[in-house]
Amino acid sequence: MLKVAIVDDNTFLINAVKEKLSFFDDVSVKHTSMNGTELLTKLEENHNLDLILMDIEMPVLSGIETTQIVKQKYPHIKIIMLTAFDNDEHIFNAIKAGADGYLLKEINPKDLYEGIKETLNGGAAMNPSIAMKTLKLLRNPIDIQNPRDQEEISLSTREVEVLEQLSKGLSYTVIADHLFLSPSTVRKHIENIYKKLQVHSKIEAVQKAKNHNII
Repeated sequence: MLKVAIVDDNTFLINAVKEKLSFFDDVSVKHTSMNGTELLTKLEENHNLDLILMDIEMPVLSGIETTQIVKQKYPHIKIIMLTAFDNDEHIFNAIKAGADGYLLKEINPKDLYEGIKETLNGGAAMNPSIAMKTLKLLRNPIDIQNPRDQEEISLSTREVEVLEQLSKGLSYTVIADHLFLSPSTVRKHIENIYKKLQVHSKIEAVQKAKNHNII
């Protein structure tokens, strides 16, 4: 029996995926989660899973951030990103985070099942359009690297302070308390930090800031 978990912030889509998998007797959906944090809590209780079908864009903790954490803590669990997006940036970040496959949500039950089996057998499930984009990214790595990486990144003193707090894993409200700011001001600073660093997640922001000796 293949033990699978589904992570998506849309219950309708969770049910749609469960229905697709219900055609196959050897697949058991052990649990579902609405975001990455909820999944991590469930994995702490029981990480006896073969594979996770992971959405990318979720509140609290995105699919890419969650994938990175799951791969560090539970490397035996395979992860397929199951998403509505096939843009280059999502693909590249998902692969960097350790995703084992990348399929679109519109996939039919048979292809989803075969993608799961292929991934568990050591392959990498990808639908054709994503495979083409991945090849393009590999052939033209310069497209992936941000030209801004070569530039001096200039953050304000306050932005650096916010980023340092963020690197400790603190929430927006705790950071706001520490720096005597409102949570909405902290959120605005973080938006500006993301823009300046050209990143889309806390993990990426902290990593890039460390790489550039900002924090």
